[in-house]
Amino acid sequence: MTAQQSSTAPVDPRPDGEDQFPAGAQVFVRDEVWLVRNSVRTEHDGAKVDVVGVSDFVRDQEAVFFTGLDTIELIDPRRTKLVRDQSSNFRRSRLFLEAVLRKTALPQSERRLALADSFLLDSLPYQRRPAELALSGRNLRPRLLIADVVGLGKTLEIGLTLAELIRRGRGERILVVTPQHVLEQFQHELWTRFAIPLVRLDSVGIERIQREIPAGRNPFTYFKRVIVSIDTLKNTDQYKHHLERINWDAVVIDESHNLINRGSLRNQLAQILAPRTDALILASATPHNGDAKSFAELIGLLDPAAIRDPEHYRAEDIEHLFIRRTKISPEVREQMKGQWADRGPSQSVRCAATPAEEKIFEELAAVWLPGENGTSVSGVPLFPYTLLKSFLSSHAALKATVSARIKTLEKKDEPTATRAELAALRTLQELVAPLTEADSAKFAALVEQLKVIGVGPKSDARVVVFSERVQTLEWLRTVLPAALGFRGRAAEESTRVMHGGLSDEQQMQCVEDFGLADAPVRVLLTGDVASEGVNLHRQCHQLIHYDVPWSLIRIEQRNGRIDRYGQAHQPQFRALILTSEVEGAKDDTVVAERLLDREDQAHRVLGTAEAVTGLYRAEVEEKSLIQDLLRGRTVDESLDAHRAEAEADAAMDDFLAVFFGSVGDADPGAENTDPQDTEGKGAGTSAPGNAAVPRLFTSTAEFLDEALSEVFPDPTTSLDLHRDTESGLLSFRPPTDLVHRLKALPLDYVREQRLRERLLVTFNRRLAEHSLKRARESSTSSWPEISLLTDLHPVVEWLTDKVLVRLGRQEALIITADVPEPTYLVQGVYSNALGRPTVVKWMGVTRGGTVEDDMVGLLRRSGVGPTMANPMRHSEPATALEAGIPDALAAAEQFLDRHRDAWDEPLRKPIDDYKARLGDWEQPTLAGERTKKSLASLADSLLTTGRPLMRVLAVLVPDPEAPAPPPSTA
Repeated sequence: MTAQQSSTAPVDPRPDGEDQFPAGAQVFVRDEVWLVRNSVRTEHDGAKVDVVGVSDFVRDQEAVFFTGLDTIELIDPRRTKLVRDQSSNFRRSRLFLEAVLRKTALPQSERRLALADSFLLDSLPYQRRPAELALSGRNLRPRLLIADVVGLGKTLEIGLTLAELIRRGRGERILVVTPQHVLEQFQHELWTRFAIPLVRLDSVGIERIQREIPAGRNPFTYFKRVIVSIDTLKNTDQYKHHLERINWDAVVIDESHNLINRGSLRNQLAQILAPRTDALILASATPHNGDAKSFAELIGLLDPAAIRDPEHYRAEDIEHLFIRRTKISPEVREQMKGQWADRGPSQSVRCAATPAEEKIFEELAAVWLPGENGTSVSGVPLFPYTLLKSFLSSHAALKATVSARIKTLEKKDEPTATRAELAALRTLQELVAPLTEADSAKFAALVEQLKVIGVGPKSDARVVVFSERVQTLEWLRTVLPAALGFRGRAAEESTRVMHGGLSDEQQMQCVEDFGLADAPVRVLLTGDVASEGVNLHRQCHQLIHYDVPWSLIRIEQRNGRIDRYGQAHQPQFRALILTSEVEGAKDDTVVAERLLDREDQAHRVLGTAEAVTGLYRAEVEEKSLIQDLLRGRTVDESLDAHRAEAEADAAMDDFLAVFFGSVGDADPGAENTDPQDTEGKGAGTSAPGNAAVPRLFTSTAEFLDEALSEVFPDPTTSLDLHRDTESGLLSFRPPTDLVHRLKALPLDYVREQRLRERLLVTFNRRLAEHSLKRARESSTSSWPEISLLTDLHPVVEWLTDKVLVRLGRQEALIITADVPEPTYLVQGVYSNALGRPTVVKWMGVTRGGTVEDDMVGLLRRSGVGPTMANPMRHSEPATALEAGIPDALAAAEQFLDRHRDAWDEPLRKPIDDYKARLGDWEQPTLAGERTKKSLASLADSLLTTGRPLMRVLAVLVPDPEAPAPPPSTA
């Protein structure tokens, strides 16, 4: 029998029907250690045992074994072998205990945050609220919609939530789905801020993986944590069969309002992913399109039973599933004082039309938009406004629109019906053909405003210029650099264009270059592809609307690119307003200027402009406004009329009033004084402080320092380790096993910073922040050369694992300490049917059977610490101490059993509440009944089940030569 086999014992079937392999037990199968999730009897193959890997080679791998086919041995903690610790200061024992504390997932009953203060970001409690809600237990699983308005830091809120899930063992497999142009930005934030690595995959990357792995293997199992463009994954025909055969711990879908349209490829993707993940985080600043049923479908992805009637529901029905704040929400406003400058007013820059432009205004007013008493030459009512908007953008855009319309009409081959419109189009074509930048009043104003801002060859000033029309953007790129004084190569590099026609790599490169301080780009000309999710505020606080979208939502989204958390300067907005003296001309003062005023007013009063019209979608707002203009309404009449209509809809009035307020926003002046408020229902600070995470070492830095010395006695030689004691920088050559782990990091980061050759890490937050800032100012790479060491960092995880494997399987150490009698350190873990810990206890059990459930406190009182001496002597042999292990385990299990119900209560109550709500949920379809049964089964699976997993970690023994304690005077 091998040494490994000697620590296990075959288990015979139990006559009393007790579970042969209780959930949470460890078993030995095929030379590896596994954790039992659940087991059931089968008719022919014995017990079916669902497990997850524990030992290194199979860690986190899921498997199913049958006792009729495999020898399954239950690891018996009573057979733990005790070994003496010969290390100085009992360093080996202290490191091992700390490593076990770190590797043990926090239990499901721990609702408070454990890691929020350890990352590279400002301590802003409002950004912790989503994580608190996800862990509150108010929903069966960590599922929520983060609906904060533009700029509050949704990516950071997602990062905090994922970090807490990882600490609880619920974030091993993560899938993040975003629009293609924010892939790298999202990946960058999660690594640099949280040390959560995501491997970016596109269709080419997935094909590359498929070539490297065995035929038929799922490419999405190759990396544990990935980020993929929704435009890649929505190709369900190509990836559906892979996605249907994989489960995730957490799925994040950014800009999730794009999932609403039933039957769309994005919606189909969401329907595949939602049932195949534990945690689901949806993020969108504009998740509601004003349609109750559509929004109910989005909420249904999070919890299918949250809403009984998708057309009639209230905010309180789903408040446990979403959170929404604005910049003027009390908690946000209070915490952002001095950290986020208030935006400046939207400045209208009026540009009087040139003579050539006035001729076009005359033609449009006379022929295409003749007013109340006239008839348009076009048979398509909306097309004249398409012409107008093109012209208000630029003559280049008008040329393209006219040419496209002529081609469309000519293809119809209906000369009688199209003759008049074609003639009018050719007249416009003749008027616009000779126009150049010299004939453009807006172009002259743009150049003037850019020079006022300071843009030029000898300035670092940057500006983002928005336009709806690709033709306008491309034209500006050809004429603007020279007008600003750029020559030669500088002219080419000073201006970048970004629009939806570019590939995802080109779009990401535009965003990255604009955010690097020493990159030569000074003006980013962009379409509305950049109005959602893109951060443009790092080096820029100036924005110019070359043309103004006819939607309040779109204006706000544009402004939000520079008006967002992290903006150091007051955001400044300008809009070029083309004016005309032609009677009846619909120039920019008619629509654009009014929309700018209304957006600014809504932002200051409400914190958002999304609900002003009650239409909730930019494209719907624009179409509705044009139709109202055709009816003779003004802009203000149109906006107010639609708001009134929305408010008249009693079914949605109450809900939307709450939704577009601040859901989940705390009053900064209130306090939550209820220590039992583990669900975060109290006022004010919502959740009662940070999680009580047991630690033997005072800091991760102290643990890492001693672990390096233990694992690598001479790290200067073996790792080429260099320490800068003044700055706290650690520089070393990663060994082979650590290099292997680096494959989980972003590939660009590994390559650009040459991480396989040398790693630069630090616990100094200021140094890491400075490195990140320096990376943003570099034209070579946006990835910082120095990363902050957090509990999630691969280097910390690698060293923790190195410490654990130095002790043999089922071995425990003997520590000489200040105790009156041998005291066994025992870990007890209750789990649910899914194998996740529900209760974790760290106990000290004396030989006499006294149990204390504060192992860390016991260790400190016993003098276990870095200054303790190792006398290299013990009070009795290891065999005698091993004989006491069964009794110590029995006492510990009895202690756990006595208190189990009390510990279980905070976990059981929200599950019982959910099952009660589920009992009231009725759907008159077979699918609805199946969903109800599935959710009820899920609820039951989250409750504690079976016996606790017991493990002996160490034994404290008295020093035989220590002076006897003084006699008691009691």
